[in-house]
Amino acid sequence: MKQLNTNDLGEKYLVEQCRKIKISEFLLDFKKELKSMVFGSEIDLMGVKIGLITTKPNYGGERIWFECPMCGGRKGVLFKHPISNCVGCRRCLNLEYRKRRYKGMIEEKI
Repeated sequence: MKQLNTNDLGEKYLVEQCRKIKISEFLLDFKKELKSMVFGSEIDLMGVKIGLITTKPNYGGERIWFECPMCGGRKGVLFKHPISNCVGCRRCLNLEYRKRRYKGMIEEKI
């Protein structure tokens, strides 16, 4: 089986076409369970094992991130590609926002 690399999905799709989960929504929904979880462990989201990463901001406390399963980077939002069903960050899945795609076009000014 061929392994997918970053930006190896061909045609670009819009972010709005993909299912997404924000870390802030995830934390609100599962706050009680997260307190009992070990933050270095993996969770199962959208059928894929996804790691959680914590960082310590300068002002104290902890910030929790998803670990992108494709590039390993820390991300606040992950997406599920509408065609390949791969889970990853916007950059790995070669996604772009509608505003950026049509930036400067006349339809946007009407």
